[in-house]
Amino acid sequence: MGEAARGASLPAFFEFTAPTAWRAVDFISDLHLCEAMPATFQAWERHLRQTTADAVFILGDLFEVWVGDDARNRPFERRCVDVLAHAASHCQLAFMAGNRDFLVGATLLREAGLMALPDPTVLSAWGQPVLLSHGDALCLSDTPYQAFRREVRSPAWQSAFLAKPLADRLALAAEMRRASAQRWQAENARGERRFGLDGDDAADVDPAEAVRWMHALGAAEMVHGHTHRPGSEVLAPGFKRHVLSDWDLDSAHRAEVLRLTRRGFERLRPTGI
Repeated sequence: MGEAARGASLPAFFEFTAPTAWRAVDFISDLHLCEAMPATFQAWERHLRQTTADAVFILGDLFEVWVGDDARNRPFERRCVDVLAHAASHCQLAFMAGNRDFLVGATLLREAGLMALPDPTVLSAWGQPVLLSHGDALCLSDTPYQAFRREVRSPAWQSAFLAKPLADRLALAAEMRRASAQRWQAENARGERRFGLDGDDAADVDPAEAVRWMHALGAAEMVHGHTHRPGSEVLAPGFKRHVLSDWDLDSAHRAEVLRLTRRGFERLRPTGI
């Protein structure tokens, strides 16, 4: 994709202006919530219940997999919806789709009290624009994933997939995950640098393209997830990005919240940890 992608037209940007009364916004992503990670779920639940932020923006991959909103009444998924709905009663919750949960639809958003955030979104908070993205669309060097992303984000593919019975969709998603993991393990064993079709072990965002987006919007800072490489760095003079942490409190001790206030960004442990 490379140079051709960098020369493509800019995406449409959604804009959201934070109320002036807000004091803090929390950003999280890449929690990959599933029944197999109960400690991660509990930490997420505690943070949403106890955070003092006025808003929590979830920038993709909240779920390990989401195969359609009719999955919301399965026991684990219903627990997640209930946590979100409770949190939405005391702060603003916003959700941006990731590569694992791009099939989240209007029904889940409504029941969970989530405001939809298109990717990318420009958040204007206290007079400063900040570019928000999940990040996978900017990983231009991962050309197989970009082709896969274009296919599965198309209305035709999604309509055909969602027409399948729920059990079939869950089985297909599990098989895709297994195939991607096996491919990654085989290529890693050979010392090759490859990326799974679901975007895991993702390439980093393309710095030139990220700066092009920020420059076009007059945004000096950007927040994204997806790459599981938390940290902040200058991409070019005057342009800085903040990468969100993934969460894993079951096999590791990794979880972080990026908070924005009038003073700027700071990294925090989730509330209650």
